[in-house]
Formats: sequence, C-alpha cells, structure tokens
Amino acid sequence: MSTESPFLTLPGAVAGSPDAPVVTAAHYGDPVSEQRMLGAGRAIVDLSDRGVVTVTGEDRLRWLDSLTSQAVGQLAPGASAETLLLDPQGHLEHSIRLMDDGTTAWLLVDGGQAAPLAAWLDRMRFMMRVEVADASADWATVGQLQPSGSSLLVSAAAPNGVPLVWHDPWGSVQPGGWQYAGVETHPGAKFPAVELLVPRGSLPGLVAGLGAGLAHVAGSLALEALRIAAWRPRQTDLDERSIPHELDWLRSAVHLSKGCYRGQETVAKVHNLGHPPRRLVMLHLDGTLSLLPAPGSPVRSAGTEVGRVTAAARHHDLGPIALAVVKRSLAVDAPLVVTAEVPGADGAPTGETAEIAAAQEVVVPPEAGATAGVPRIPRLGAVRR
Repeated sequence: MSTESPFLTLPGAVAGSPDAPVVTAAHYGDPVSEQRMLGAGRAIVDLSDRGVVTVTGEDRLRWLDSLTSQAVGQLAPGASAETLLLDPQGHLEHSIRLMDDGTTAWLLVDGGQAAPLAAWLDRMRFMMRVEVADASADWATVGQLQPSGSSLLVSAAAPNGVPLVWHDPWGSVQPGGWQYAGVETHPGAKFPAVELLVPRGSLPGLVAGLGAGLAHVAGSLALEALRIAAWRPRQTDLDERSIPHELDWLRSAVHLSKGCYRGQETVAKVHNLGHPPRRLVMLHLDGTLSLLPAPGSPVRSAGTEVGRVTAAARHHDLGPIALAVVKRSLAVDAPLVVTAEVPGADGAPTGETAEIAAAQEVVVPPEAGATAGVPRIPRLGAVRR
C-alpha cells in the first residue's frame, strides 16, 4: 500500500504515480520552470519513492564486487559508483547506485527494487561476513543537480562520519568502461546528478523549510526530462531481455577487465565478438498533437513495429522527447511513428490512439560491439562470393 510523501503538502503539488511505494509530486505547477531551476542547481527533487539497501560487515565490498558488474572492491569511503546485478545470461536485474562510508555500503535503487534485491543478496551471503537489510523505511533519498560552482542544497546524513552523498558517474566514461555513443561531447556531461540520504523521519522538517522559501523544489517530471536529454538509463527503461550494451551502460556501470561475476560471459562476448540485438535511441517527437507516449508505446517504421518507448517527457529546450529501445537493424535515418493513447478531457483513457512522427538521435549505433575485430571464419563448404 502506498503512502504519500510530505512534499505533497507543498503549494501546487500534483501527485505522480499512485502505484509507487511512496507517492511523490510529479510537479508543483510549473514543470518548465522547475526544469530550469533543477538544471541550474537551484532546486531539489523528492526521491523518497526510491529504496535503500544496506550491507555491513568487513567483507561487504569484496562480496559486492564478486556479484556485480563494476569494480567496487576498493571503493573508498565517500566515493560513488554504479553497478549492475545481472542474471546468468547477462540480462539486467537490478541497477545499483553505490556508496560506502567506511562501515556500511549503501545501495540506492528505484522504488520496488529494494525488497527483492535485499532478499536475493541475503541468500548469497554463504560464509561471507556481511549483513543485508532493506533500510527503505528509515532512509529517504533527495536529489538535485550540482553543476560546477553550485552547492548542495540539503545536508546529507552522516551516521558513520561520512556524508551520504552519491555523485552520478554518468558524466564521463569510468575506468574499465566503454562508450558506444559516437559523440564528441556526451550530453551526460550536463547531467551532474546527486542523491543524498536523509532520515525519513526528517522529511516533514525539510518540507517546512522549503515552504519557508529556504530552497526551490522540482517535481519528478523535471528530473525525468533532464535524464532523457542526457541519455541516462535507469531501472524503468528495462525489460526482461535488456543487456547493458543496449543502453550504453558499459559507460558507467561495467568494468570490462575485473574478475568474474554473474553474467560476465555475455557482457564479454557481446562486447568483443557480437553486437547488442537492440539499441537505445532518443526520439524527437512531433509536438503538434501535444501528446506524450506512455512507456511501452510501440515505435513503428513503414508499418512494422521496431521498438518500444521506455520514457517520454517535455524538455524546456528540446520539446517533447523520448528514449526508446529499437532493433539494431533499424536504419539510423528511418522515418518513425510512435503510437500514443489519446486521453479524455479529465485525463482518463478513451481507447483512442494517435500516431506521432519521430526522428531518432542515435545513442547506441548499430555497429556497437565486436571490438575485438576478430575476422569471421567461413563455414566449411561455404562458397566465397
């Protein structure tokens, strides 16, 4: 059963998804202005619908390193990392934003992921000196962007003497990582996201300070628009077939030369010898109909479905945009349309749909992968042409 965030008591707050563990504000009356303030480092965003898992014990980092895709065994107190938990076939199960304070490893995850992640990790302890707990009931996440020269707008908790502040590594390719996007300046460099942990019980006091004008606040729609423009993947972009390569996630969350972990064989094979079967694109949508496609909306080319939208938003500069995962074989200049549901005057579904023209901006190119450059060996008996 969902609970409502104290942020919904602020003037103009409009509730977001009622299905989240904690219902937060989609916006506070002016999503465009909220985007600009958030991008300038002058607003915070309520992320209390997200989850927190803690791992304690002297083996915690070495253990997490052996299970997940990033090299985190020597993560320094106060440092930030991102890592992925894959299934044995290399499909994405959990994306984890990780920091350590010298005593506890803090795993920040999207809403609904904390309980299953904590349960799985608890089953994997075996003889390791670790303890796992779902701490979402005690700790809440607050986010902001922190461009150069700006300050943190909220004081993070520091239960073990190190402030619990996670800095998003998406802004640059991390050591051991790889970028497929063929751009000189990656838009992720303009997305200096920060997440801070505070005691969940302190949220009403924090909200009271916001109401007194101590800082600005932005809704989840503002953060989502900036995330999409930065080509930044998150858990909500995944389905049961997703692998890291399709989302260019080797850039920040995979170390290609670390030791073994679950799903590593797929990561190595696709990167060195193969190609990801699908690829991430950003779509620039025609704004004539003032419609946004919902996640899961089909993307078509010449009448054939070629992919699905994972997220969509209205950006203050770019207009309506979306992230979509499409077939690798789709031509980069193919004309596209996205099917969107037409809501009624009250926002309720009408059962009607409309097609929105879309142009793709390539994030993961069709030729991504096969970095080893191993020549193909002709099949025995094959005829050379």
